Amino acid sequence: MKEATTSGGASAGANDPRQPTTARPYAPPKLSSQDLPVDYAGFLAVVFGVVGVMMHYKVCSWIAIIFCAQSLANMKNFENDLKQLSMAFMFAVMGLVTNYFGPPRPGSAKR
Repeated sequence: MKEATTSGGASAGANDPRQPTTARPYAPPKLSSQDLPVDYAGFLAVVFGVVGVMMHYKVCSWIAIIFCAQSLANMKNFENDLKQLSMAFMFAVMGLVTNYFGPPRPGSAKR
């Protein structure tokens, strides 16, 4: 390899990121709330919560609770995600309450 012996070689060595003295820590770029990726767990929590309430499926309501927990753990934009998460959680809880404590579904006679 050829070493830099020109007058620009000394200034290039000062900006060399491989040198420990010139290394800077990585700073991720700041993203606006509109550029953040879509929260699929929150969306699926809303969908499963609504299906659990409307169709009286207990499994859908429980899956909505799980997706709510996942969305809460991965929350990036606090204000918008909290609104969606609270709506999904209310649908999931409403579905569970109507499924376990509400009137039985028509056609499902318990013996």
